[in-house]
Amino acid sequence: MLKVLIVFFMLALVMSLGSGLYFLMADQGNLAKKRLFTSLGIRLALATGLITVIVFGVATGQLGHKNPWDAGTVERQQRTSETD
Repeated sequence: MLKVLIVFFMLALVMSLGSGLYFLMADQGNLAKKRLFTSLGIRLALATGLITVIVFGVATGQLGHKNPWDAGTVERQQRTSETD
């Protein structure tokens, strides 16, 4: 569930970035329109939410580092701790 939420945040960030580019090109020189700044605020809120979800996932143990290249190191650490 947490990984789905992270993917949602990432897709929403990309969409917000695209809308910001569109507003930048469409509203050139028009100081009355604040759509670009609104898009920036939404992107900032989404990024904060993404970081919060990732920190929550790491703190609760739902997200971690299970890298294939670290498997040997973990196995060696377990063997050395068992022999001690």
